[in-house]
Amino acid sequence: MQIGDGEHAYRWQEDWASVPPSERGASDWAHHGVVVSRTGEIITYHSSDSTVLTLDRAGQLLRSWNTDLTEGHGLTLVEEGETEFLWIADPGRKRTPEQGYQYPERLDPLCGRVVKLTLAGQPVLELPPPDLPLYQTADYCPTFVAVNEERHGGNGDIWVADGYGQSYLHRYDQAGRYLGSVNGEEGSAGTFNFPHGIFIDRRKAVAELYIADRANRRVQVYDLLGNFKRTFGSDFLSSPSGFVTYGEFLIVAELRARLAVLDREDRLVTYLGDNEAVCQVAGWPNNKNDAGELIRPAGLTPGRFNSPHGLAVDAEGNLYVAEWLIGGRFTKLARG
Repeated sequence: MQIGDGEHAYRWQEDWASVPPSERGASDWAHHGVVVSRTGEIITYHSSDSTVLTLDRAGQLLRSWNTDLTEGHGLTLVEEGETEFLWIADPGRKRTPEQGYQYPERLDPLCGRVVKLTLAGQPVLELPPPDLPLYQTADYCPTFVAVNEERHGGNGDIWVADGYGQSYLHRYDQAGRYLGSVNGEEGSAGTFNFPHGIFIDRRKAVAELYIADRANRRVQVYDLLGNFKRTFGSDFLSSPSGFVTYGEFLIVAELRARLAVLDREDRLVTYLGDNEAVCQVAGWPNNKNDAGELIRPAGLTPGRFNSPHGLAVDAEGNLYVAEWLIGGRFTKLARG
């Protein structure tokens, strides 16, 4: 089926990915990211197992490898010379049926991790926790990574969003040395509230750091040294969670059941798969049974999103969307 129209028309491909079956696949709460490699392979994380999956454009599994991470929440691909590397932001906690889908109590506030790996799964670098006094007792739960890549003229700095912890952004140099942090107090917009996804936007002459300030229903924009520039989206965004660009357009994953397409000046062009009414259903993004227990949604509708979380785009502009719900849902939006 088709959604959107004109240059933003897509063919909705439900259950596009052939994710390997797992003993817990139908019961664990999917909460992972997705990226596309230089060769067009789709790299994602299993919805229940601690496994990185590589798929072809038809959704067939090419290869996989195991990790020692809790979740592949935020995935970011970078290129260094002829080599690609995968950054994974792991909040260090996961919702499981054994805990009634609540996050388990944690003894170590610093169990969140940010790691750099080869595409074969070999560890390259792990960032230390931010050197701030508040993390002696407060949770560190990183959600996403953005890198100011040297191939684009950047300095190699690594930005980390502590979206599920203290709502800070932390900056490291390319060797992994901590440089400093921002939390929104630097600018006129105010403090971040669940800065879930971050992205370096290069559509204009000067690259900028976009911050999905999700619980504040807006995007904050900083320069690549950590200085506030502006904010936008409070009049048309409900829950910005992540970004990709295709040509002059920015596509924003909105957790509340849609994608938003923005033009070069960050003005709304259209929504894709808009289904915000589903967020009023008891238990969203899941359902509740008669006993009040969370269960996988029964009413997932082709052409309508439930809870977009991970978002990637390939060289042809096809979109890949991983949703946040029990059992997971992975959709391809093919252009044209």
